[in-house]
Amino acid sequence: MPATRPVRPGPTTRDRLLAFGSLPAAAAVLTGTNALYLLLVVFGNVTDFATNQHFVQHVLAMDTTFRDRHLMWRSITSPGLQDTAYVAIIAWEALSALVLTAGTLAWWLRPQLARRLSSLGLLLMLLLFGAGFIGIGGEWFAMWQSKTWNGLDAAIRNVTLAGLALVVVNLPHRTRPPSP
Repeated sequence: MPATRPVRPGPTTRDRLLAFGSLPAAAAVLTGTNALYLLLVVFGNVTDFATNQHFVQHVLAMDTTFRDRHLMWRSITSPGLQDTAYVAIIAWEALSALVLTAGTLAWWLRPQLARRLSSLGLLLMLLLFGAGFIGIGGEWFAMWQSKTWNGLDAAIRNVTLAGLALVVVNLPHRTRPPSP
């Protein structure tokens, strides 16, 4: 008589609920949180273009810094270049948001692709807020010197959230439950 395997019952409601506490679920939620944030940022920047346009103009012009003559040569006062920089920032935010949205959906639909998409979107976000706002805006354009047009605190929050998500997304996890 051939040996038969015992039939494993399907996942219970308890098992399904516990899956929401898994590492992939945490990665999906963190990826989705970053995606939602950037989607709202892009929406705000497009529907209320002038508010953050002024921010970018003042940071690039360095007009609220200490105005040290050894630094002011770095300022960009051309409205055309300032607007180009602002539109490039919005485009970068939109690309990041789309990749993160795709990564969020992939955690549920195509988990084998999710980690790469999420990592790409989070790296885009880290480049924008870390290299762009903290590095270039904060140091090159001396944004840290401005009491009025200083976005370093917000940039640090974004880098922290994206960095935390990147760590969780790339932690090793099983894609299948262990065998009994």
